[in-house]
Amino acid sequence: MEATLTKIPKHLQKYVVDQQYEKYTAIDQAVWRYVMRQNHHFLKKSAHPAYTGGLKSSGISIEKIPNVHEMNESLSPFGWSAANIDGFIPGVVFFDFQAHGILPIASDIRKLENIQYTPAPDIIHEAAGHAPILVDEKFSEYVKLFGSIGSKALATSEEHGLFEATRAYSNLLESGTATQEEIAAAKALFEEKQTSVTELSEAEQISRLYWWTVEYGLIGTMEDPKIYGAGLLSSVAEGRSSLTESVEKRPFYLQSVIETGFDITKPQPQLFVCESFEQLIEAVKEIASTMAFHKGGTESLEKALRSKHTATIQYNSGVQLSGTLSTILKDANGEAVYIRTVGPSALAFNNKELPSHGRGTHSDGFGAPIGRLKELTCALEEMVIGKEYTLQYESGLTLSGIVHQFLRENEKLLVISFENCTISFNGEILFHPEWGIFDLIVGESITSVFAGAADSEQFFADMAELQQKPLTHEEATPLEKLYSKVRAFRETVVNREELEEGLKRVLEKLSAYFPEDWLLRVEILELMEQQRVLSSWKNVLLQQLDNIQKLHPEYPELIQRGILLAKGKDI
Repeated sequence: MEATLTKIPKHLQKYVVDQQYEKYTAIDQAVWRYVMRQNHHFLKKSAHPAYTGGLKSSGISIEKIPNVHEMNESLSPFGWSAANIDGFIPGVVFFDFQAHGILPIASDIRKLENIQYTPAPDIIHEAAGHAPILVDEKFSEYVKLFGSIGSKALATSEEHGLFEATRAYSNLLESGTATQEEIAAAKALFEEKQTSVTELSEAEQISRLYWWTVEYGLIGTMEDPKIYGAGLLSSVAEGRSSLTESVEKRPFYLQSVIETGFDITKPQPQLFVCESFEQLIEAVKEIASTMAFHKGGTESLEKALRSKHTATIQYNSGVQLSGTLSTILKDANGEAVYIRTVGPSALAFNNKELPSHGRGTHSDGFGAPIGRLKELTCALEEMVIGKEYTLQYESGLTLSGIVHQFLRENEKLLVISFENCTISFNGEILFHPEWGIFDLIVGESITSVFAGAADSEQFFADMAELQQKPLTHEEATPLEKLYSKVRAFRETVVNREELEEGLKRVLEKLSAYFPEDWLLRVEILELMEQQRVLSSWKNVLLQQLDNIQKLHPEYPELIQRGILLAKGKDI
């Protein structure tokens, strides 16, 4: 992982984990192989043309779970790389990875019982779903552009709470070890948090656009759409149903898309069909024009206030204040005249932290006036260190203090530091002299507000590292050992007699101890068909599979499709 980390921005490295390839069991490999064989057989005719060729080009094999280091080498010619992450990460972080041309890939793989669909991120969805289409130049352009815009989107505090509840609920569904009581409690919390989200924030709008395009998009004509969304390309069930009449198809219109919510725990009842990837590029540019990072002003500050998370506020001078906005004071017209952040804050210019103005210096927050100054006795640039000045703002805000220091960048005045400083507005003291040095941002108006820090590398440099999951070297279970033997028979050359004896021993143990396992039986049937061995066992095996089909409503479809592919037939 060391070589990979050197290419990842420092502020994103804490989300990266080692893939720990050796953790994948033979059952995990069989799950990957089943999903990939099923989907590839179906998708070679139903997916966007880039998909089939993109599988090989992005370093993905149908036969085994991909090694992300190998994917890195394959994706490099297309301007992309890959990084393993630990499940869910915040949306702005996910988009930030993509803005840097890095595909974040969850390292875990879905359980056999969730083989058709899992709400938790897994390597089938992230690698086999997202990577192949990135070889298409226009789609790649769209995803990177989306990343740069999505990483700036401001969410509400309620949405941040919903994200945490969603992550917890989906992880429990996928864990395979959670009790029904734990799942019910997580679902109740998820639904409670979902109900609390009443505002269609820009983060929610951008998330909906991403969901209905990159995750669940169709492209082409309404009469003959093709699949390009990763959620459809990686799901055995939804990929097939997406093109049937059971799923409503709607033409892609941006307003319609952002007005349509989604539930990650359920199949999607409708999908949107775009005409081309160029149409998507225009759509994301259109939504960007409505966002706080583009508009600025008091309205944008209000969005940052509601987020209760780190945001960056940029003045017309180019100075950027990063922190958690806690207060907005307004004039009689409702326009912001003074803002205050709480907790660690920092100043930057052109996305580079200013010297001596990092989180350590401004650990308790930062206050800053906004607005035009009344006529001055001298220009700000002409002030003299050690001399006392009073600055009157058109809003009525007043600042008095002794100039202590100037901070310039390429001769441009950015910050004036005052000592013995008092700031007042409408009779309220906003800054007392005993509080120490006051650093005044030079600038009149707010031109941009966006999620995250201006200089993320510095702002988040000392944040806690993401804890790496320990790799446990547990001995393979008896069932996993049987899966391993069958995998070895398929991947190595053995004579007919040895193959028959080996498969017979596996079948005997499977029949005696694992009467409900269907996937290994399908893999054995495939070997029997390909190698023309154990014909006397075929009817026994098929009868066992027929009995297993009755144990779960999903089994008939899964088993029958497995049997058809094992026999080399269309599905």
